[in-house]
Amino acid sequence: MHLAQLSLDSLLDGYQQHIVAAHKQPLFLLLVGFIVSFVCIRFSVRMIRAEVRWWPGNITPGGLHIHHMVFGLGFLLVGGIGVFATNGGHPWIDWFGLSFGIGCGLVLDEFALILHLDDVYWGEQGRKSVDAVIFGILITALLLTGYVPLGVVPSQQTRWGLVAVIVVNALVSIVALLKGKVWTGLLGIMVPGLSWIGAIRLARPSSPWARWRYAARPRRRARALRRERLLHRRADRARTWLFDLIAGAPDKVPAHHTATHRVAERMAARATAHLDAHEARALARRSARLADRRSGAGVRRAPVPAPGAPGGSLHEHDGERRQAGLRRRTVRAGRSRTYAVRPGVTGAVPQQPPAGTAPAHRHLRPRTPRVRR
Repeated sequence: MHLAQLSLDSLLDGYQQHIVAAHKQPLFLLLVGFIVSFVCIRFSVRMIRAEVRWWPGNITPGGLHIHHMVFGLGFLLVGGIGVFATNGGHPWIDWFGLSFGIGCGLVLDEFALILHLDDVYWGEQGRKSVDAVIFGILITALLLTGYVPLGVVPSQQTRWGLVAVIVVNALVSIVALLKGKVWTGLLGIMVPGLSWIGAIRLARPSSPWARWRYAARPRRRARALRRERLLHRRADRARTWLFDLIAGAPDKVPAHHTATHRVAERMAARATAHLDAHEARALARRSARLADRRSGAGVRRAPVPAPGAPGGSLHEHDGERRQAGLRRRTVRAGRSRTYAVRPGVTGAVPQQPPAGTAPAHRHLRPRTPRVRR
């Protein structure tokens, strides 16, 4: 009991010396609100995903699902505006720092939704939210421990030396980012020596640096691929396991997966092509029907010559009328327009029965060749 009391007293003394006396209590409360809000909201959404009965579900007034980043924006506005309204005076700045930290945790937890403008919270793209939260927590912790961006030290007096440190560290951090070392490059902004590690090592095969510099260097590209397979994939598996432990595993086949979008687009293209073909067939049927009507009207208007006249026989004109009527009925039914050439029609040659067979009955329709128009 006495040992625990001594540990608590030393902890309080350290807090008073390194946080309160150094005027870092608002930043410390911001970090506390950041971490606590992220942990609480992740616990809540995992309970909702597990469909636990005793845990309250999503907030859906009137059927509208309100995401928790909406509440985070409210906390951010209260914290940011409150600091300016109170001129950063105590104790208001401490409470506004806590409010701002809570808002950061709630908003960055849905960073992937804001980035993609789609509900990818439980998809693979949702891992970007965890990256953003962890990066924000690390930056805040580095600021709290005394690190400053780009290695700028307030006590430095040499202007040109300060400019040189900022420029060199910024260039090295950009090189690390171009090589695909995101964490090393971003954290190197705060810790100047860290970005040199990512800038010196080989680039990742999928990075812009590898596409620009390794295209004409097959050996170096092969080394980068081998390192990616042996080292980075193991690190990615460890990172995936840690993120699954913190934020929950994503869906195996999410509803908004890219492959699902491609399948839906192919199905829509096929349906559109089918509709276009249907419209084309309907247009062809209407055109054929109109042509048949015009031809039928021309046959009806044509004068019928007397039998024996040079214009043709009455039987030939009757055959033309019957064939025009057959075409009209076929078009109305929507069938393929295939017609039989009947005996007696102009230009048709009746088939004779083979030798040695009995002639067909005069009331039966003879077998005639098919002519497709």
